[in-house]
Amino acid sequence: MQGDTMEVSSNDVLGYYKGKLVLEHYEEATRRVGTWASEELVFRQSFPDRQASLLELGCGTGRICLSLWMLGYENLTGTDFSKDMISRALETQKERASAVRFAVEDATRLSFPDQSFDGVIFGFNGLMQIPGRENRLRAMREVCRVLKKGRRFVFTTHDRAFPKWKKFWKVEKRKWRNGQQDESLIDFGDRFEETPRGKLFIHVPDTAEIRDDLKKAGLVVERDQLRSRLADESELVKEFSDECRFWVARKPSD
Repeated sequence: MQGDTMEVSSNDVLGYYKGKLVLEHYEEATRRVGTWASEELVFRQSFPDRQASLLELGCGTGRICLSLWMLGYENLTGTDFSKDMISRALETQKERASAVRFAVEDATRLSFPDQSFDGVIFGFNGLMQIPGRENRLRAMREVCRVLKKGRRFVFTTHDRAFPKWKKFWKVEKRKWRNGQQDESLIDFGDRFEETPRGKLFIHVPDTAEIRDDLKKAGLVVERDQLRSRLADESELVKEFSDECRFWVARKPSD
């Protein structure tokens, strides 16, 4: 806390995801959008075994895990910090007649035993909506803990190097250097985005930060690639989401 200003917390982020407009937005993405072409490509490559036990963190209303079920993956667990999101996911699941297991979980303190899963997914930049770098690192360590040896973790982030935001981050850097940044923000790269559905918190990292934290968490980077280099997404996907960077990391076998 600086002065009388409280730093953004997980409860602040959770408040955004309780909003009716936000819940409806994510539900619409689940019903209309499904998996992106880039996501499907990366998931098929990273998790070739359809019988693999996969955990999705920050699953929202089930867009990814319900789509994976439709693609033939049968051993899926979807979790989210928001009870409201999970409630919506369960409603959609009834319509799809899937057997995805849904549960409320805190990604920084997972309840699953060590080495429970053949793969972990944290889609739609969800990892970067955890406030505080130490908390994001804690989530990565939890991912490493519940992953079986030699298995993969797939997630996405934005990137401060995107040309679109170059001017914005140049101004922000000057603010932070002069102590004029929003006092509720914790780390450089944090920002609030005004959306039609409310004020969204997200951390926008650079690639060096992500690589450093994955190494600290005990994970090895296999590759990182921009979504636009992986697939030409439909206009519907672009309407719901911006450019992002895919990360594929692996838990060492030894």
